[in-house]
Amino acid sequence: MNKGWFLATGLTLALLSNSVTSRACATCGCTLNSDWASQGFAFGRGFHLDFRYDYFDQDQLRSGAGRVALSDIRFPSGREIQLQTINRNLTFDMGYSPDPNWQFDVLLPTYDRTHSTVAPGDTAPSYSRSAGIGDAQIQMRWQGLLRDHSLGFQFGIKLPTGRFHDTFRSGPQAGEPVDRGLQLGTGTTDVLLGLYKFGFMGESWGYFAQGSVQVALASRDGFRPGDVLNASAGLRYSASERVTPQIQLNIVAQKPERGINADTQNSGATAAYLSPGLSVRVGQRFYLFAFVQLPVYQRVDGYQIMPRSLFTAGLHYRFYTERHK
Repeated sequence: MNKGWFLATGLTLALLSNSVTSRACATCGCTLNSDWASQGFAFGRGFHLDFRYDYFDQDQLRSGAGRVALSDIRFPSGREIQLQTINRNLTFDMGYSPDPNWQFDVLLPTYDRTHSTVAPGDTAPSYSRSAGIGDAQIQMRWQGLLRDHSLGFQFGIKLPTGRFHDTFRSGPQAGEPVDRGLQLGTGTTDVLLGLYKFGFMGESWGYFAQGSVQVALASRDGFRPGDVLNASAGLRYSASERVTPQIQLNIVAQKPERGINADTQNSGATAAYLSPGLSVRVGQRFYLFAFVQLPVYQRVDGYQIMPRSLFTAGLHYRFYTERHK
């Protein structure tokens, strides 16, 4: 078995610490794990570079655990009714591993999000588009507790680098602020804590499990995002030297937003996604992966729009050939 091939599969099987998302998509998707370190793969001292693209179209109106037909809603309504949000997200990750126990990462997401909604009292939709840099993250991982480095801890901080004052571009709400949960950034500083475990079942099968939480330290301009809990598990089959199929189960639960500028009534949700995909090794330093996320459970507070599926693709490049000793 080519041990180097485990590196390619490690990219696509991991959880939250690299789930770099805005709060607007924390419970609607974006939960796929693309973090090598939380798989415990000893892939070498030095730097690595990752790019990840996420696309998902939120167009299914839901309340509780069921769907809501727009034809059943009469306008004007006493509450906001969201119509559609299309997300195109690109995340950049630069990491460094000095030895088998430690890894450090800086992650910077960019978003391109179009949104349409009917505000309370309106009969026509309002439209917005937000594009730019989101909230950056600085992360650290330590996996020195066990000799095989198969158990690890994650620590991180999310910085308020994304803007949060975008307004609607057209419609009855033109010039009015877009919901804080749909802005590029939350305006808050958050802490991230996680725990992960990986292992192998024979020569061809590997597994991982991970859980993590993200909590805002304080509110900002009348808004505090809800705490987020993530849990995930995955399997991969690596009998091939180049193409490895794999599958993840990603679960996310988020509490409602709080504050005078929060949409407390229509925020907070729990969702689970089954995520099949594959990774491909191209040369000794370059790896590609692609996944589709399919919802198996969605429950929301109030009225929210959720995706029917999500698509993720990415690449990983390492600047070294030496493996950890």
